[in-house]
Amino acid sequence: MSERRACRLIGFDRASARYRSSRADDTRLRERLRALAQERRRFGYRRLIIYLRDEGFVVNHKRLFRIYREEKLIVRKRGGRKRAVGTRAPMPATLAPNERWSLDFVADQMITGRRFRILVVVDDCTRECLAAVADTSISGLRVARELDLVIARRGKPKTIVSDNGTELTSNAIISWAIESGIAWHYIAPGKPTQNAFVESFNGKLRDELLNEELFTSLSHARAALRDWSDDYNRVRVHSSLGWLTPAAFAAKFGTQWAKPLRNEGSAAWPIAPTKNTETNCQIQILTG
Repeated sequence: MSERRACRLIGFDRASARYRSSRADDTRLRERLRALAQERRRFGYRRLIIYLRDEGFVVNHKRLFRIYREEKLIVRKRGGRKRAVGTRAPMPATLAPNERWSLDFVADQMITGRRFRILVVVDDCTRECLAAVADTSISGLRVARELDLVIARRGKPKTIVSDNGTELTSNAIISWAIESGIAWHYIAPGKPTQNAFVESFNGKLRDELLNEELFTSLSHARAALRDWSDDYNRVRVHSSLGWLTPAAFAAKFGTQWAKPLRNEGSAAWPIAPTKNTETNCQIQILTG
């Protein structure tokens, strides 16, 4: 039976029967997209397209999203308990590096069940991770010591923002803030959104590293943190920075920090004796 007669019998257009797709072959693009998605399993297509374009692929977001869905690479949102949301106050924007740092703790555990904490310090302007220090116990003195190390390689911030944790409201931290001449702002109790920049960073840290890795020891956790922090600062692009990395965004201000994050643990070394200083420094509280 001829094609003409067969199409007439079934009511099918001959042009459709003879149509051959002219779409370009995207095998190489699919393979690279799958490899990137496997390497960075918590990245969506909007972030992956930045890396593909950097590698020379010419693709728009609609085509990539079609391939992304066909390959079933869509990132599933992790479930969580719904919580009531109160009134939100916007965090004042910072205009330059070292204008304001945010500080917080993140907790996790090793496969042995032993728990450890991570001290996180973030620059609110450039979103750089300035420190990610893991240890089984981090006191106020240790926090002050780590901040001194960060300041030694980067410079002094105008302000540090934190919650009201016992380590951060200790006499050691209050004395350190007075001696250093740095304004230390405490957010209102129970209002983590007032420290939104470091909370956002904590979510990325947990989603992309802590929930993906099993740590066999503290040294293993420190090495993983060091590698992830370096990748976060120098490779991972951020939508809030115009799809630049924190290091590239900081370079726009003419401030590039060549030294990597501290990679050793909590080696004990003596604290310099405190000096007599004025005690009339006010510790201000962000009320939102």
